[in-house]
Amino acid sequence: MHTSPTQAVVLAGGQGSRLRPYTDDRPKPMVEIPGTGTPIIGHQLSWLAAEGVTDAVVSCGHLAEVLQEWLAEADLPLNVTTVVETEPLGRGGGLKYAAARLPAPDQPWYATNGDIWTRFSLREMAAFHEERDALATLALARPRIPWGAVETDTFGHITDFVEAPPSPFLINAGVYVFAAAFTELLPDLGDHERTTFPRLARERRLAGFPLPQGAYWRAIDTAKDLTEAAKELATQRV
Repeated sequence: MHTSPTQAVVLAGGQGSRLRPYTDDRPKPMVEIPGTGTPIIGHQLSWLAAEGVTDAVVSCGHLAEVLQEWLAEADLPLNVTTVVETEPLGRGGGLKYAAARLPAPDQPWYATNGDIWTRFSLREMAAFHEERDALATLALARPRIPWGAVETDTFGHITDFVEAPPSPFLINAGVYVFAAAFTELLPDLGDHERTTFPRLARERRLAGFPLPQGAYWRAIDTAKDLTEAAKELATQRV
């Protein structure tokens, strides 16, 4: 019988330099979505809890004390432990360092980047992961291109203008399901996306879960992303 993970790692150490001045006094995941009064990480933890996660390890780095203080005072829907990288370990090293604090190291786990705001069924993704006997599964998003596209016919006449069309390519959405055995394959220092992931792909042990049609996903990288997320919230798309 399929059982979904109940533990997760949230990578929340990013500086968010492109989000300045919002990130001058707080790490990127602590930036509030306008109109909600809640930082990005608050939305993430609520989502994880709603998907059956009972324990989360939050990996802090830049301005860690601001994030830790908020977590200590917030009324959270799940148990949260924080770890702080005193020196940069890289994305893979940071993931491994945080995973060492998970309550059940022999069980699968979720992970998410701290600057993602999304809503979809993690349970469905976990079932997809298990069916494929994968060691790691990445959620895949199809973001909208930030420019208008132009369509032409074979002769070169313009036939249409399409505002912010979906990308023809899928991208890593920054949400993962990992088997328990995945943790030991992570580097102590460095980037797993250049080491562990390519190795698993060659071995056909890396799976990609396309986000279901209509699922909400946005990476909060710039002030424009914050504005767009607030608009989407106002129109109840989230």
